[in-house]
Amino acid sequence: MTRPPRISPMPLRRQAGVSLIEALLAAVLLGIGLLGTIGLQARAYSALSDAGMRAEATMAADKLLGVMSTDTGHLEDYVLAAGEEPGERLEAWYEDTRSHIPGAAVTVSVDEGTAPDPSEVVISITWQRKAGELAGKHEIRAFISGAM
Repeated sequence: MTRPPRISPMPLRRQAGVSLIEALLAAVLLGIGLLGTIGLQARAYSALSDAGMRAEATMAADKLLGVMSTDTGHLEDYVLAAGEEPGERLEAWYEDTRSHIPGAAVTVSVDEGTAPDPSEVVISITWQRKAGELAGKHEIRAFISGAM
């Protein structure tokens, strides 16, 4: 039995180092993938934190609306302009809200309707997680009827 002749064998020197280049290229691609994953994780954490602040603002505004709807005779006592100190009826809620949303700016406006129209209440809570970022804002507009 005779062996078939070799057809133009390539010298081993031409392929020396190809495996090293492939390994380096794989390491670079892995590094890029890991950096992308870390960046994605950081953005997800930021979005989660912002969602937490938005949830706190929603619960705080709903809580205040509940209190205001049971105290319809004193709706004007809940008005709070930007930068003002809260009144006696609003103070406990305001402090609780600022403890859950650090640095929150709160405004409450009431447009009392004449009977039988309901009063329009707008609660706006603004916060900023980091300096230089856009501020988050949650605003609720509700109508409370039965003002006395």
